[in-house]
Amino acid sequence: MPTVNIKITREGATPEQKAELIAGVTDLLQRVLDKNPATTVVTIDEVELENWGIGGLPVRDYRAAQAAKAAKP
Repeated sequence: MPTVNIKITREGATPEQKAELIAGVTDLLQRVLDKNPATTVVTIDEVELENWGIGGLPVRDYRAAQAAKAAKP
C-alpha cells in the first residue's frame, strides 16, 4: 500500500485543487509503478508559513529575497 504525503504552505489551496493533487498522484503511482489505486493513500498537510523555512530563512523572507533578485535588471 503506497502512502504519499504532500506538504504545502497554508495559503488557500481549494478543495478542488487538493482533490486534483490526490487524483494525480494516485494516477501517477498506478501508471509508473502499477500500484492499485484502491490501496493508495495520499495525505495533504498544510503548514503555516512561519513553520516553513527554505535556505535558512522563513519562507516569507526567502520569497522576498527571491523577488528582489528577480526585480534587479
